[in-house]
Amino acid sequence: MKEFALLFRQPSYDYSNISPNEMQALVKKWQDWVDGIEKQGKLVNKGPRLANEGKVLKSGGVITDGPFVEIREILGSLIVVNADDLEEATTLAHGCPAIDQGGSVEIRPVFG
Repeated sequence: MKEFALLFRQPSYDYSNISPNEMQALVKKWQDWVDGIEKQGKLVNKGPRLANEGKVLKSGGVITDGPFVEIREILGSLIVVNADDLEEATTLAHGCPAIDQGGSVEIRPVFG
């Protein structure tokens, strides 16, 4: 088995406009999806959930506000899974709630 990071990119939008019930349903959808991977014995690490704010350091010492200033999507969080190969890791990414929200999942092998 190899480890793969599933990186969740989502449109950058304001969650303050979502009702508590809608937020609860969205959180449950994420939990159910991750739990499904965990039940398969494929979850290595749930990884951190990332805040929207941040800074980007570029060559020449140029510092800008978070990456969302330059792109329309943000890296919201990640998980690490076990899979035999990239194809299996990609299969595990199917059903990710980020995709339903117009986002994407980037699947990358983890060196280690």
